[in-house]
Amino acid sequence: MNRVIVSVINDLVTDQRVNKSCLTLNKMGYDVLLVGRQQRKSPPMDERPYRTHRMKLLFEKGPLFYAEYNIRLFFFLLFHRAHLLLSNDLDTALPNFFISKLKGIKMIYDSHEYFTETPELVGRPRVQKVWKRIEGFVVPRLKEMITVCDSIAELFQQKYGVKCHVVRNIPPKASLPPKGDKETLGLPLDKHLLVLQGSGINIQRGAEELVEAMRYLDDCFLMVIGGGDVLPLLKQMVAEEHLEDRVRFLPRMPYANMMAYTQLAELGFILDKDTNLNYRFCLPNKLFDFIQAGVPIVASKLVEVGKIIQKYHIGLFIPDHAPQSIAMTIREGLNDTAQRQQWQQGLAQAAIDLCWENEQQTLIEIYKHYE
Repeated sequence: MNRVIVSVINDLVTDQRVNKSCLTLNKMGYDVLLVGRQQRKSPPMDERPYRTHRMKLLFEKGPLFYAEYNIRLFFFLLFHRAHLLLSNDLDTALPNFFISKLKGIKMIYDSHEYFTETPELVGRPRVQKVWKRIEGFVVPRLKEMITVCDSIAELFQQKYGVKCHVVRNIPPKASLPPKGDKETLGLPLDKHLLVLQGSGINIQRGAEELVEAMRYLDDCFLMVIGGGDVLPLLKQMVAEEHLEDRVRFLPRMPYANMMAYTQLAELGFILDKDTNLNYRFCLPNKLFDFIQAGVPIVASKLVEVGKIIQKYHIGLFIPDHAPQSIAMTIREGLNDTAQRQQWQQGLAQAAIDLCWENEQQTLIEIYKHYE
């Protein structure tokens, strides 16, 4: 049985993109070993049909964290046998590339975002320059790679001339648990439930404005599920504005648990700002989670997100990021009964079309060339 070592810098419990890739490889007959990190507050690892290894690091953020992880990943790959290496995102690319050349192992690179243009790097040109050098060293030396949407694929192809396959981060049809019960989950019975979720609730993603919009929505309750660098600010805002009866923060949790909450929501949010290429062309996991959960979407009008919302008629767009504008759009989405019925029809069709069972066929064809 051919072994593939899959590496990612994220917490293994919550990274569904990587889990789906591993499951596809496992079904193809590969011996899969997934390598990542374990943070101090990481949830316990759930049972999976493939092996996992989580590294406990001394550092959890900053340049020392990235350096430590890359060094440890290099030596892990050096001393473990593999037929194929699957590198997820730029922060695992360098050790995978060096080991692939050193040991003569085939490597696939899967870029889940346009990493060098994220807002965390755009505002830090020296750090951005380092990552751009890594990207410019590795990517042109690859024959092919994978990424998450057409727009980002075109950027890589134009810049580096690399063949770029598109595999969107879409959940499987059968992944939904039963709907949660409001009372059991401690959610208000007399309010409209709203949800913002993800492991990257970060700056410039509209979360601050959404929380502020809750000042104008006394009959609504916002669930913020997941993690990200803007959460401390959001919690401070809720405390200062006395919005505890309208906003609740829930930690990162296994996918099934998160979706039990999500399915109860009447609206889900994708409010990324068009301030950088990564957000402009983003196609976040939560878009497809909302579709599978049958939750209409309120979004900023971004390129890839906008295509899907407009194609299937499954939500509406905010005119701008002013909290009052967001609140007005939410009110429109909750009150228009005819529009909500149309959204449900579109969501049902989108859930059939946009599922991992269809999307994984591209991955299977790619992997066949590496057997």
